[in-house]
Order: sequence, then structure tokens, then C-alpha cells
Amino acid sequence: MKKVVYPGTFDPITNGHIDLVERACRLFDNVVVAVAASTKKNPLFTLDERVAQVQQVTGHLDNVSVIGFNILFANLVDQLNANAVVRGLRAVSDFEYEFQLANMNRALSPKMETMFLTPAEHLSYISSSLVREIASLGGDVSNFVPPLIEQDLRKKFQP
Repeated sequence: MKKVVYPGTFDPITNGHIDLVERACRLFDNVVVAVAASTKKNPLFTLDERVAQVQQVTGHLDNVSVIGFNILFANLVDQLNANAVVRGLRAVSDFEYEFQLANMNRALSPKMETMFLTPAEHLSYISSSLVREIASLGGDVSNFVPPLIEQDLRKKFQP
């Protein structure tokens, strides 16, 4: 069975993230969406909230499981006995950082392979940080996130 891990902070999960999960589901038997605690990033949503959100918006996919983690990612991949890691590339500007990360992960865990996937073109400009900023200023994020996430963002930013 081929298992892949798709890590991220998912603060919040966007339609672009979901597109990548769906693409990974077509390529692998089992996709583990690994939600990073990322406390240094000071996330808007707690780890438990983000895990629950990802579970809800990926519930239509039979071969997806969702976990939270707060350990070295290379160790998590080893613990899960995964075959690969999926990372998203929205633009050329993402590549340099992702390439460096892939090489560092392989140095930490030599069997770790990284696959880069791109989201559908109409989703390539969406980022969680932009969605948070728009939502914090009362803007409409309905084209960028599922309805559940839009509601959760509204609750967080209510006066």
C-alpha cells in the first residue's frame, strides 16, 4: 500500500489545499493530512480546531486520514511508514523554499521522497495568510474556503 503524508499548518485549510488532497488521493492508496502545531506561527485556530476542520472538509474522501503533530516531521514520516511526502507549489517563488525543505528532509530521513503537486490554476493564488487577512477585515472569502471554514473565520473575527 502506497502512503503519502501531506503536511501543513492549514490555518485555515483552503480550496487550494483541498484540491491537492484530492489529487494525492488519485495517486496514493492512503493520504495522511498531517496538521502541524506550528506554535511559532501563532495560528489563529488551535491544533484541535484545525484537525477537526480538515477532517470535516475531507470527509468525502475515503482514503484520507487526518492527524495533528508536534514532532520533527522526518520522525513523523518514519513513524507512519509513509512512502512519500506531498508538497504544494503555487508559484515559482515557492520552489526555492520547498526544494531546500525536501533536501533537508531527505538528509534527516534518506528514504523520504517528496512529490510536488500544483493546484488547479484558478486556485493557485490562494494562501491561508491572505484568507486570514481578508477575513479579519470583513472581506468575503467564500471563493477561497469551504462554507464551514468561512463560518469559523467569521466567528473568530466577530467584534
